[in-house]
Amino acid sequence: MSDNEVLPDLPEATARPRRSRLSVVWIIPIIAALLGGWIAVQKLLAEGPTIEISFASAEGLVAGTTTVKYNGVDVGKLQSLKVAGDRQRIIARVQMAPETKDWLLEDTWFWVVRPRIAGGSITGLGTLLSGSYIGMAIGKAGERTDSFTARDVPPVVAGDTPGRFFLLKAANLGSLDYGTPIYFRRIQVGQVASYSLDHDGRELTVRVFVNAPYDRFVKPDTRFWQASGLDFSLNANGLNVQTESLVSLLIGGLAFDTPAASVEDAAAAAETSFELFANEALAMKAPERGATHFVLYFDESVRGLSVGAPMTFLGLPIGEVASVRLEAGNRKNLQVRARVLVAAYPQRFLDILANPQELTGGKQPSPATRKLIVEQLVARGLRAQLRTGSLLTGQLYVALDYAANPASAKIDWTSEPPAFPVVRGGLTDIEAKLTSILAKLDGLPFEAIGSDLKKSLATLAGTLKDVDTLVKRWGGELTPELKGALVDARRSLAAAERLFDSAGKVVAPDSATLVELRGTLAEVKRTAQSLRVLTDYLERHPEALIRGKSEEEQ
Repeated sequence: MSDNEVLPDLPEATARPRRSRLSVVWIIPIIAALLGGWIAVQKLLAEGPTIEISFASAEGLVAGTTTVKYNGVDVGKLQSLKVAGDRQRIIARVQMAPETKDWLLEDTWFWVVRPRIAGGSITGLGTLLSGSYIGMAIGKAGERTDSFTARDVPPVVAGDTPGRFFLLKAANLGSLDYGTPIYFRRIQVGQVASYSLDHDGRELTVRVFVNAPYDRFVKPDTRFWQASGLDFSLNANGLNVQTESLVSLLIGGLAFDTPAASVEDAAAAAETSFELFANEALAMKAPERGATHFVLYFDESVRGLSVGAPMTFLGLPIGEVASVRLEAGNRKNLQVRARVLVAAYPQRFLDILANPQELTGGKQPSPATRKLIVEQLVARGLRAQLRTGSLLTGQLYVALDYAANPASAKIDWTSEPPAFPVVRGGLTDIEAKLTSILAKLDGLPFEAIGSDLKKSLATLAGTLKDVDTLVKRWGGELTPELKGALVDARRSLAAAERLFDSAGKVVAPDSATLVELRGTLAEVKRTAQSLRVLTDYLERHPEALIRGKSEEEQ
């Protein structure tokens, strides 16, 4: 074929896409990838929320090991621990179970469960072997959150426990603690849930929980008081010892009751606030109304007279001591005397009267009538004086009683409060009289009297001898009557000499009788001082009755 020969037209080549076939080698990786993705999704769905809990210390916590438990069931696990930015707390990252999603509210509690002794009970002993874990109490209020601050102590009351919370205002905490029991008629019906110091620092707020059905006995006018340990008091009424139970004697406690005169039947609402009294006597004391104040001025010692000491009228209480202070006069007349303010309650006086209608006419006496009654009683000799309520404690009280032959006195209504007339106390008056008698006895010239008496007796003896001599000289005999008179005279003379010798031995400065008497008086004085020292110490340390003196004080 030559070069000029023309070839026929050939069809144009076109690109045809190649069909790719999936190799069997790729099936297994694809299945593995799908399975891994499904497992990852399931794991994410099964993990639940992640939260952060702030702890004061990480003691007992181990990342990857420590669990979160609710009522003994694991509901989470600690993943990691780190120090907060301010280096004051520890931040724990916790992975929770899915079912806890709706439990994580603002008032949900977390705390570290470890062995703890509080309120007379021991908790967390199981952690001695298994190790500490994080406890959880489900909240009921607030928004959902993922950041919490752990509590230092576990909640005393579970959230679903039937009953009600109440608030108590106290001046000091005393021996109260978390879990301290609460008693009603000596039955344990609740416990202390928490306590906190008020913002002004003047009072404490104690939150208590009373279990159902006993919470219905807490009324609006119910009184709470400290039943902690041994309530030991020394006052003008003597020695008073009270305790609620053996448990409260050891760990303390609270008690409550409602006065018998209460007219409230409905139970108090939850979170109602009450005052916490120091003891049952103060708590159940009926509120006094219409007190009348008087001031008493004493020129004697008021040691042993304390605020709250009773004031009695013929032995029955009608008031109490409000304050005990000193009052000084002006510079020209510097007279310092004891000033005792007393509060008299007219209603108490009417309550102890068997026939109050004879005095008041069946009506509540007006202030003018009360003033007239008091003036008439003072005119009849009614005076105030200090008396010893107990020889053991040496405590005094104010007694209103009729004095024997008192000096004329009236109430000074011009002062504020009015000044009520007083007389010296019984013991003080006796001491003054004894001192006066002893002073008079010391002033008697016993030696001169004895010397004169001896001379008179000697003269009488000489006279009797002269009579005998004259009779013998005259040679006569005495009549029986004269002989009897001389015999009686000699007997009287002998008896007088023996009496004088005995009296001289007694009143002599170095006589055994006076020495023994002085020793006895000294022992009585030392005994009284020892009793006062003991009383003062027991007032400051009443626990010494049980524990005794500490080694440092012995």
